[in-house]
Amino acid sequence: MPRRKKYIILSELTAFLGEWGRFQRLVFFLLSASIVPNGFNGLSIVFLAGTPEHRCALPRGANLSGEWRNASIPLELRGGRAAPSRCRRYRLAALANFSALGLRPGSDVELAALEQERCLDGWEYSRDLYRSTIVSEWNLVCDDDWKGPFSTSLFFVGVLFGSFISGQLSDKFGRKNVLFVTMGMQTGFSFVQVFCTSWEMFSVLFMLVGMGQISNYVAAFVLGTEILGKSVRILFCTLGVCIFYAFGYMLLPLFAYFLRDWRTLLLALTLPGLLCIPLWWVIPESPRWLISQGRFQEAEAIIRKAAKMNGITAPDVILDPIELQDSNSQKQQAYTILDLVKTQNIRTVTIMSVILWMIISVGYFGLSLDTPNLHGDIYVNCFLSAVIEVPAYIISWLLLRNFPRRYSMAAALFLGGCVLLFIQLVPAHIRVLSVLLVMVGKFGITSAFSMVYVYTAELYPTVVRNMGVGASSMASRLGSILSPYFVYLGAYDRFLPYILMGSLTVLSGILTLFLPESYGMPLPDTTEQMLTVKGLKYRPASNSTRVSREEEENPVILKSTAF
Repeated sequence: MPRRKKYIILSELTAFLGEWGRFQRLVFFLLSASIVPNGFNGLSIVFLAGTPEHRCALPRGANLSGEWRNASIPLELRGGRAAPSRCRRYRLAALANFSALGLRPGSDVELAALEQERCLDGWEYSRDLYRSTIVSEWNLVCDDDWKGPFSTSLFFVGVLFGSFISGQLSDKFGRKNVLFVTMGMQTGFSFVQVFCTSWEMFSVLFMLVGMGQISNYVAAFVLGTEILGKSVRILFCTLGVCIFYAFGYMLLPLFAYFLRDWRTLLLALTLPGLLCIPLWWVIPESPRWLISQGRFQEAEAIIRKAAKMNGITAPDVILDPIELQDSNSQKQQAYTILDLVKTQNIRTVTIMSVILWMIISVGYFGLSLDTPNLHGDIYVNCFLSAVIEVPAYIISWLLLRNFPRRYSMAAALFLGGCVLLFIQLVPAHIRVLSVLLVMVGKFGITSAFSMVYVYTAELYPTVVRNMGVGASSMASRLGSILSPYFVYLGAYDRFLPYILMGSLTVLSGILTLFLPESYGMPLPDTTEQMLTVKGLKYRPASNSTRVSREEEENPVILKSTAF
């Protein structure tokens, strides 16, 4: 195929640059650093939409004695304890009448028999944790408490739309251009959010921030994989991007601890995006993309600059425009999304991958968004949730290098799912153990999330690999859209989110065991060369498409220019 020919030519002609020179190190660390703002912006909603303790407000002119003011809020059972109601109060007219008559609550009037009403005069919010949030500013509580999770879901809807368009934009306009435009989009719309005057305005802008965030993430990811050599590329994809994202996530509770007002916090989280502006003059465009566009002189100029930076003398001729032009002009067979369900085997792999990605995404984002509901300090819990991702990424990298994919994935999912199911069994007075189990669950699910990218890419053949991973990624976005509502269920039963996420994660671990093992196997090129799902009977292809025995034993490994 011409795609293979172009890749091999470019790899061979740029081999003189080496794998880990100054140029590669610069690209590695700058692209990884560009991911840091994604870490604290993506989950900032944890603090921006934090729900402080609240109760019904009483009008200043209410003619009530001190005793009746204190007794105006009924008690309700919450978390096994009696606590003041957040959404109801005793009917104010009745209380004013009792107060005027000199009756005392409890002794003269049985409070349980009094009529109740909604919070007609707004709410009073505790300022112990937050000075202000979008919840306290726009009263997103009680009947409107669905709006907080909806804002989070809209962010992930933006991520979904960004996933659709980011690949096409970077293919048409270039990796570097899309990277910086979408970083500007993320920073710009976040800045405008600081001055929002309504929840509706905030939510729409938050969706646009999500579009920008995923687009610059994908552009940085693709740019790094296309510039870096094979050995460094694996490190960049598995550790570089992920650990820098986790580092940004760690900064979030630090910012939030010192900045308790949501507008000030959002402004502080937005400003670091401006530090990426100087990177425009340092980060190069992808030579592979330039070659695909026929811009050979620009590609060669970048390669020569890299050679100079690495202290290497470049050959007189690096790229032969005539040969590369011939390679670009060759036609390739077209494949569509329908090829992902064409045969029983690839259809089964696609269905299983979609389910797997969706469940893992629900677990990862559900646990990340649930940190305010854990026992203990919210800022410490959020920091622990971020820190636990670093060993998870390192362990997943080691597992990918040394152990079978199927068992590594299943073990991580079983670990994450089982500990979440055990949380409901922890006695109420051992709160530290509950937090520990949540963090272990986050560790397992994060490890699985990191491994599923590589595993899925290895299962699909080269001809539809990008479409296969893309379809699975879309399922992941749908899972992230649903995740805020898993957390929302905790308002009805504290353990229900963990039971649902734990059960689904364990089921996904069982599902993983039926996938074929790809560790140590050559990448399939065609659907006929795909590994067979466990339990399916292999049906040979027709004579016109059947792969020869020699080809089955020694399949050609095609390399994608994007990975």
